[in-house]
Amino acid sequence: MKNLAQVDAEINDLIEQEARRQATVVRLIASENYASAAVMRATGSCLTNKYSEGYAYQRYYQGQEFIDRIEEIAVNRLKALFGAEHVNVQPYSGSPANQAVYMAVLKPGDRVMGMDLSAGGHLTHGAKVSFSGKLYEVFSYGLDRKSGLLDYEQIRVLARQCRPRMIIAGGSAYPRTVDFAAFRSIADEVGAVLMADISHFSGLCLSGDHPHPLPHAHIVTTTTHKLLRGPRGGVIMSNREWAGAIDKAVFPGLQGGPHNHVTAAIAVAAKEATAPEYIEYCHQVVKNARTLAQGLLGGGFNLISGGTDTHLILLDASSKNLTGKKLAVAMEKAGLVANANKIPFDPRPANDPSGVRLGTPAVTSRGMKEPQMTRLAEFIKQIAEDADNQSLLSAIKKQVESLCQGFPAPGL
Repeated sequence: MKNLAQVDAEINDLIEQEARRQATVVRLIASENYASAAVMRATGSCLTNKYSEGYAYQRYYQGQEFIDRIEEIAVNRLKALFGAEHVNVQPYSGSPANQAVYMAVLKPGDRVMGMDLSAGGHLTHGAKVSFSGKLYEVFSYGLDRKSGLLDYEQIRVLARQCRPRMIIAGGSAYPRTVDFAAFRSIADEVGAVLMADISHFSGLCLSGDHPHPLPHAHIVTTTTHKLLRGPRGGVIMSNREWAGAIDKAVFPGLQGGPHNHVTAAIAVAAKEATAPEYIEYCHQVVKNARTLAQGLLGGGFNLISGGTDTHLILLDASSKNLTGKKLAVAMEKAGLVANANKIPFDPRPANDPSGVRLGTPAVTSRGMKEPQMTRLAEFIKQIAEDADNQSLLSAIKKQVESLCQGFPAPGL
């Protein structure tokens, strides 16, 4: 067969340009990372050719002798890694994984409690524009206005009032640790199922930098492409009680055949996560985030909750008289890629919010440490204080490119 460049030069060229972009900019989007060459090799393998409806050793198609073993290995590795009784590796990504949990636990119209999207939750935790907000009766909890932290007693009061069938713990823009034991206490009091979405900080649960969701949560979901540095996939973990319902919700409830090439890459990422170097990596992610946060605070920025415990920082751009979108656009012109993000009690709309979300997983994968985080904070301060100065942005971009040369992007 002809290679990609011969078959489709246009797409091949765009892929190569994207690879160069990933190598020459500082990627501060909290949900992004670099997958290893081994993970990408599995993702791009011949396994994409195979159809495998069903589960290992219970398929509806023949020719599964190698596929079954691959899925079995992926499941067993994740069980050992997280200490889970049951694991399903077939969800296509994090949102379908969460949707499968809804299907397994709830009926349409049942009550759900999740973190409000503007407070740092995820679309699938009950946002009105999502299936979760359209099909279920959602009661959203937020943060304490002064501290920017979860108020567990207020969450308990809300749970007592609405008596939800399921409570979701976790979020996509909350920079502090989540107390799963406190959430389980609340869930038990009102007879709710506790679901923990650890997509953003799953690796930190393995390294001890964040509380572990098990055994507190009945069900745990995670993506595999953030801190786990795997392919774009999803995983559901649970106790044995929910195993059957979850498996039926994934297949045949929501999906047909699994993406076998992704399953293999998840297995590779799970193996990589058992290495001592991975635990050190997660420790460094947190050290880098805290150093970056301190640098930003020293530069006059307001940070939601005053800092971070994790990989993630939520910055209030209005502290520099900017919108989040304007700051994010200016940063990208300077080679620092982040995303505009709503902040708690944000008066601005979602398409032009007040905040910018930053994260350190990708820069840490490149080998950057505290000195580089201090330098990045200074760059962001300079950008925010003169965001319309194109000469400044171009000068910083050259410095960023030089910095990146000293820390090659892994896997590319």
